[in-house]
Formats: sequence, structure tokens, C-alpha cells
Amino acid sequence: MEWLSRMQNALDLIEVKLGERLEIDELAQAAYSSTFHFQRMFYMATGMTVAEYIRRRRLTLAAQELATSPARVLDVALKYGYDSPESFAKAFRKIHGMTPTEARNAGVQLKAFPRISFQLILKGDKDMDYRIVEKEAFRIVGKPLYTTYEQLREVPLFWNRCNMDGTSDRLVAMSSSNRMYGICMDMKPGTEDITYVIGVESDQDADDSEFLSRTIPASTWAVFYADGPVPHAIQQTYSRIFQEWFPSTGYEHSGAPEMEVYPAGDTASESYRTEIWIPVKKQ
Repeated sequence: MEWLSRMQNALDLIEVKLGERLEIDELAQAAYSSTFHFQRMFYMATGMTVAEYIRRRRLTLAAQELATSPARVLDVALKYGYDSPESFAKAFRKIHGMTPTEARNAGVQLKAFPRISFQLILKGDKDMDYRIVEKEAFRIVGKPLYTTYEQLREVPLFWNRCNMDGTSDRLVAMSSSNRMYGICMDMKPGTEDITYVIGVESDQDADDSEFLSRTIPASTWAVFYADGPVPHAIQQTYSRIFQEWFPSTGYEHSGAPEMEVYPAGDTASESYRTEIWIPVKKQ
């Protein structure tokens, strides 16, 4: 499919420029997509950020170069984007479990992170029901969790804490409905940082340092249904959205916040239904 070839173009460019400066914008252009959409699709398809993938590939090649050539550690560090031997050694040890100098020793066991490739698996065993919604801007009040893409596993624990310590009840009391939101926002291209907010739709201002008030901008949303216990149903549906739905449609992520909408009910029930709102625009 066209999506596969576009993403493959970006992977090819990464390999060609591993020894040069690489910008996310440049890779997104090779994939004919916006920077945000490329970055989000890459993470959801591979489970790692673009920056982490590039880092692992560079350190794989750096280890091979140190083991097979007389190149100085400083020269190898600079070649693969590190400003100092110290920062290079720290990253190298994290991947290979040894210093760059030790990588020269005969018989050492180095790790190799192979080049990835994208494949689209057409399952066809389950329909994905969705609807396109235009929603005006609205205000939310909520409690934030400042985290990264790679630490999103913290989110279910964050929900547990808020439900146990009364935070969720306090937020619902500020809302005119009994729906709660889980919102991924502040997802800036080129960074791994993200803010996850447990909140409610409310016109009230946050009068507590614990909470924040934000405006969710007017957007076009693709709304999907996640049926079953949380968080498994949510995680499974997110995967299908990015691995199956986006590649087969003419939409891309617009970069606005993503939302999970939780109605009142038993979130552990097999019949519980959550909505996932993904901001989209036509490619």
C-alpha cells in the first residue's frame, strides 16, 4: 500500500543519514505526512519513538565500527551525533552494557539492533465502527500527569490513584455530566514529552494548584468505540486505529489532543464501552 512505501522511504533516509544530522521534519517529508502524524504513527506501529530508533541504530553501527576499525572513540562519538565522549559512553553502556573502549576487546558480546520494516497485516476479522464529528472548542478541568511516550504505562496507575484518593469524585462534582476524560495533550513534534490529563468538561476555573484548566480547540474527530474492560480495551483499540485504520484511510492525525471518554459504569465489565476521539484532517 502507499502508506507502507511512504514509511519505507523514511526508513531508507534514516539509514542513509545515520552518520549525519537528522531532523524529524525531514523524515516526515520523506513519508509525505505532517511531522506530528509521522511521529505518532511511528511510535504506535513500533512501540518506540523515532529518536529512540535512530539512537539504537546509531549505537549498533558505532559498536561495529569500534570493534572492527582503529577509529578513535571521540571520532565515532561525533560521527553518530554525540557532543562528547562522556555522553557517548553513557548511551553506549545503556545499550551494550560496556564502555566504547571495552567494545574493542576480542570476544566481547555486542548487541545489534536491526533495521525495522513496516508491514500491514490485513486481518479483516473485526469491523472498526467509527464516526466523524465536528466539535467546537470546550474547556476542561483536570489533574495532569507529565510523562513521555515511553512511560505511558504509568497512565493506568495514575487512574487508580485518582480513583482511590477522591480526585475523580472531586472532578465529577465540577462537571455538568458524569463523563470523565483521559486526554493526551501537549504532544509536540520532535519531543517525547506528553501531558496526560484526567478531567471533566467544565466552565469552572481550576482554583487548586493540583488541577489545571485548558481549552480543547475546535477539531474534526474520528470517534471509535472500545468495548470491554479498561485499560486492555483502550490499548487494543488504539493499536488498531494506528496500525489498521489510518493506513487504510485518507486521514492523518491533526496534532490536536487525543481523548478517551469514560461514561459512568463498571470499567472492569465486558460490556463497558469507552469512546476514543482522535483529531484528524484529510491528507
